[in-house]
Amino acid sequence: MLQCIFLLSDSGEVMLEKQLTGHWVDRSICAWFWDQILAQGDSLKLVPVIASPTHYLFQVVREGITFLACTQVEMPPLMAIEFLCRVADVLTDYLDGLNEDLIKDNFVIVYELLDEMIDNGFPLTTEPNILREMIAPPNIVSKVLSVVTGNSSNMSNTLPGATASCVPWRKTDLKHASNEVYVDLVEEMDATINRDGNLVKCEIYGEVQVNSHLSGLPDLTLSFANPSILNDVRFHPCVRIRPWESSQILSFVPPDGLFKLVNYRVKKIKNIPIYVKPQLTSDSGACRISVLVGIRNDPGKSIDSITVQFRLPSCVTSSDLSSNHGSVNILADKTCLWSVGRIPNDKAPSMSGTLVLETGMERLHVFPTFQVGFKIMGIALSGLKIDKLDLKNLPSRPYKGFRALTRGGEYQVRS
Repeated sequence: MLQCIFLLSDSGEVMLEKQLTGHWVDRSICAWFWDQILAQGDSLKLVPVIASPTHYLFQVVREGITFLACTQVEMPPLMAIEFLCRVADVLTDYLDGLNEDLIKDNFVIVYELLDEMIDNGFPLTTEPNILREMIAPPNIVSKVLSVVTGNSSNMSNTLPGATASCVPWRKTDLKHASNEVYVDLVEEMDATINRDGNLVKCEIYGEVQVNSHLSGLPDLTLSFANPSILNDVRFHPCVRIRPWESSQILSFVPPDGLFKLVNYRVKKIKNIPIYVKPQLTSDSGACRISVLVGIRNDPGKSIDSITVQFRLPSCVTSSDLSSNHGSVNILADKTCLWSVGRIPNDKAPSMSGTLVLETGMERLHVFPTFQVGFKIMGIALSGLKIDKLDLKNLPSRPYKGFRALTRGGEYQVRS
């Protein structure tokens, strides 16, 4: 049972406080938490559960905003973490983004959403489709009306019919002019390559996204050609667990619109699509740098939106970098961003230049780590393939569409 939720800015300011039970949690817990962040550094932000002298704290960080929940009683920590992730996702969906200004401009809606999403410390309604029936998302018209009428609430006067049904994530009596369902495999590749170019570790984190526009109460069955490669599978509440456990088939009644059906991980990936070869030599107060990019294992589809970025060491006072393909920019936080785009057929993209070190330093002692980004449409590099999608209880023959996308996640090359 959660007792309180705080939203903190990246400076530690308490932007929002929501007491959930009769037990009052003092704001001083936030000051204690932020003191620990300042003392131990950003590494503490990666710890989801923290034990303070008086409370257990659960934290999720999104776009510089810390969602902090408190309790004094024993409870499943994953429930608290999952709920905070749901809150962050719902706010991002409602506010078309997530930052400090959006939270402050929409205090009323944020409080109304928390009122509906959790009751007396226990998660209640977390499905975005149902929440939209209860609380209208903010828009220009609603803001003008709130100023004219003085009523800032977006709360509906009627309770959604789905809240009393056996499928509370789906609206009742849905009707669409055309029945359509689209299934997307979206994957992110996390890889670590050492300074010798050898692959240290590679995993893929993926999700199955479904965009459903189906009338009535449809029943869907989705099967994969190779489900045995999936690990750490996490389902949307609409998925029936028994068919998956017995036959590894996804059977579900979908919500209306776009939602995440499944999250998964695929371990021990052996092939990576592109290579990045950095070379750094340092002497006489300067560092010469050269970076090559090319295709390592051709996925059979074009690799687009390739980027290579790295943080300039603090001892670097100036830099002169250029490339034979794409553009090189030095950002305000001393991050070098090389936008390669698509690799041409006639040459291998390369970036080279010189980094000038501060006075008194002969050699560079801290070498940067290169972060690589890319996007490949039309293929899931994990090898996961959809076998078939069956639909029942529909008034007409639906249209089914399938897509796949792989992009770079924490794809790092050490130098």
